[in-house]
Amino acid sequence: MQRLILPLPPSVNHAYRTYVHPGTGQRMRVLTSEAQRFRRDAAYLAIRWRRETGWAMPQPGVKVVLRLWYFWPSNRRMDTHNREKVLLDALEGVLYPEDRWVLIQEMDFAVDRRNPRLEIEVLLHKELNAL
Repeated sequence: MQRLILPLPPSVNHAYRTYVHPGTGQRMRVLTSEAQRFRRDAAYLAIRWRRETGWAMPQPGVKVVLRLWYFWPSNRRMDTHNREKVLLDALEGVLYPEDRWVLIQEMDFAVDRRNPRLEIEVLLHKELNAL
């Protein structure tokens, strides 16, 4: 199975900032430029991966499993779960219609100082059950 390789997604702590509307004073959470860049790059790489592998987006209601391997840039303490929201939102509409049908399996993590990244195996839930 050919893995989708992405840059590491930003954590939720670094993905959003508070914007205050100058006229109304209303507060909104908006994506940071780092998170916007990740979403753009991840969507582009996922589209390319989809073409190379022949992945067809399933119909709504079909469960998709994402198996994740993290490769950190250092031994610094990092949290895998804190990055899922940005990742799932970036791939929505590219690999699956809605992220509510996605199941995450965090498989492992390691350090790769030269090439930090996220590797993903994408499969349908029914295929996982057949393994």
